[in-house]
Amino acid sequence: MSYIDTFYKRTLTSEAAFARLDRDLECDVCIVGGGLAGLTAALELSRRGRSVVLLEAERIGWGASGRNGGFVSPGYANGRDVIVSVVGEEVADELHRMSIEGMRMVADNIAVLQLDGVRPEPGIIGALRYDGEAELHRTRDRLEKRFGYSTDVLSRPELQERLVSPRYFQGLLDPNAFHIHPLEYALGLAREIERLGGTVCEKSAVVATELEAPEKRVRTSEASVRARDVVFCGGGYTRQMLPALQRSFLPIATYVLLTEDAPEVIAKAIRTRAAIGDNRRAGDYYRLVDDGRRILWGGKITTRRSEPRELGKLLRQSMVSTYPQLHDLRVELAWSGLMSYARHKMPQIGQWRPHVWYCTAFGGHGLNTTAIGGRVVAEAIAGETRRIDAFRPFGLDWTGGPLGMLAVQLTYWSLQASDWWRERKAA
Repeated sequence: MSYIDTFYKRTLTSEAAFARLDRDLECDVCIVGGGLAGLTAALELSRRGRSVVLLEAERIGWGASGRNGGFVSPGYANGRDVIVSVVGEEVADELHRMSIEGMRMVADNIAVLQLDGVRPEPGIIGALRYDGEAELHRTRDRLEKRFGYSTDVLSRPELQERLVSPRYFQGLLDPNAFHIHPLEYALGLAREIERLGGTVCEKSAVVATELEAPEKRVRTSEASVRARDVVFCGGGYTRQMLPALQRSFLPIATYVLLTEDAPEVIAKAIRTRAAIGDNRRAGDYYRLVDDGRRILWGGKITTRRSEPRELGKLLRQSMVSTYPQLHDLRVELAWSGLMSYARHKMPQIGQWRPHVWYCTAFGGHGLNTTAIGGRVVAEAIAGETRRIDAFRPFGLDWTGGPLGMLAVQLTYWSLQASDWWRERKAA
C-alpha cells in the first residue's frame, strides 16, 4: 500500500480506531490531546503503573502529529544562541541533551514495540544554500565536544553526489537522526497504551473542565473523567479549554505535498535515502518515500487557517526551483496542517497550577520534543525528577492575539526576502 493511502488519506477518511468516551471514568491522570505529546505522556505514565485516560477530539494523530514530514532529530525551533541568551550555557546544554534523548526515545519505542509500519530511515542532511563550509565544521566540532554527538560535513562535491541541485553548496549529515511514518508511530503508541491498561478515546472533544478542586473533572458532551492530574497536550487545533494556554501560542499553517510515482525521474535529482532540510529560516524539507518512488516535500508557513487553492502549485515551485530536472514531475496530493508556535519559539512544557500540566507548542520540531516533553511531565507527576523546570523560562507568554498573528506573517515575509537576497549573492 502506498504512502498516500497509509498517510494523509487515512488521517482524513478512516474510521475511528478507538472508542468514544461514553461513560464516566476515574483515573490517576487525564490527558487532553491525542497527538504525540499526549500519547508519549500517557505511555510514560502507563509504564509507571499510573491509570490514564486520553481524550482526543478527532482521531489519534489527526493534527500535526499525523501530518508532518516525519523528521526525528535533536534541537528546537529556536537556535542555540537565543536559548543561551535566556537560560545560560549550562541549562542550554541540558535542554539540548534532552532533545537528543527525545530523538532516541522515538527510536527505542519503534524497536521495543516492533512498529514495522513506521519504516525508520537513517540520516538527515542540513543543506546550505550559500558557501558556509567553515560554519559547518564549527557546528560539527561543537556537537562532538559538548555532547559527544557525531556528524559529518559534506563538501560541495560530496553533497552534489547525493543532491543534484545548483542551489546547494555544503551540508551537515546527521547519521544519528532519522525519518519515519509519523501517523503509524502515533497509532503504535496508542495501541501500547491500551495494552498496558490505559484508555484511549477518539471523537471525545472536551467541552468543560473543573480544575480548582483536588479532584479534577474533564467533561465531554457525553461523559466525564475524574482525575488527580490533568495534562493539556493540544496543538494548533486546541479549543478554548484552558484560556491561559490558548492565548500563549499561535496556530501556524504549514504545507506538504506528495509527488506522483516516478522513481526514474526522481533519481535524476535526489540520490540519497537521507531526509533533507535546507538552511533557510523558513526553508524546505523533503525525503523519498515508497522506496524512493515518490517525494514528500514540505515547506512554507502562513498564519492563514484555510488551505490555499493553489497549494500544490506553491510547493511545486519550490521543488522545481531547487531541482529544475523535476519540472515534469506531477503532484498527486497536497495538504496543510496547523502547528503551534509560542512567541519565544520554544516548547511550552510545565505546570500551570497544582496537578494541572501542559505540553505543547513544538514549532515544527515535535518528533523529538513531544517525546522528551511527555517524559518530563510524567516524571514530574510521578515525583521522580524536576527536569521539567529547565523549560520554565519559556512559559505561557501572551502572543498578542491578532496583532501577534500579523507580526508572525510579516516576520516570515521578511525572512523570505532575506533568504532570497543571501542566495542571490551566493549564486
